[in-house]
Parts: sequence; C-alpha cells; structure tokens
Amino acid sequence: MKQKFYVLLNKKKIGIEAEICGLFGKFRGLMFRKKENAPALLFEFKKAKKIKLHSIFVFFDFYMLTLDGKNNVIEIKKVAPFRISISSRKKNRKILEIPLNKRYAGLISRLKKKNFIT
Repeated sequence: MKQKFYVLLNKKKIGIEAEICGLFGKFRGLMFRKKENAPALLFEFKKAKKIKLHSIFVFFDFYMLTLDGKNNVIEIKKVAPFRISISSRKKNRKILEIPLNKRYAGLISRLKKKNFIT
C-alpha cells in the first residue's frame, strides 16, 4: 500500500511516497526488483531497536534512512548491492529504503544539494 509519508530532517519536512511493508514486505524488501520500478519502502517496528539488514539480491544502490517514532531522521546510509550486513548505529522505530532511480531522482538531488547525503 503506497502512501505519502513525511520525514523530518534538520527540522525540515520532506514528503516521500512510500510503500508500507507488512511482514512479507519486510522479508523481501528491495530484493529481486527492477531498479526503475522499485518503490521506496517503509518498515515500521513496535519497539525502538538497532536493525540489521542485507542487500543480497538487490541489484542497485539505495539509501537507508533510520527514523525515530516521530519520523525524525536519525541516520542516512548509502547501501551497495549484495552487502551481507547493514546495521543501524542507533536504535530506531522505522527504516525507509529509497532506491536510486528516476522516480526518486528529484528527492535525492534535493538531499544532495542540502548536503544531507553525498
């Protein structure tokens, strides 16, 4: 289910259309998806915790944003394909995966322009 989602990055509200993932979606993530068709994915957790992910069978780079319960961005990481383990440094309640494709090029460009990502 896709919906407009807002994150707060240095007190600036940024809108992102994301697919909210259930249990199967959390397991699959961006695996086996084509780069240009891949949506941004939002994973929500009941408790704040450090999360470990992988990018095995993900064939393109993506950004992983970790969020607190109020959607404040805690950390941003660029993730390469076929990584066995990607860990968050701090406890978080949500993870947003944003693929580097044409659909999100404008968002990525704005984040780079404001030096939030490199």
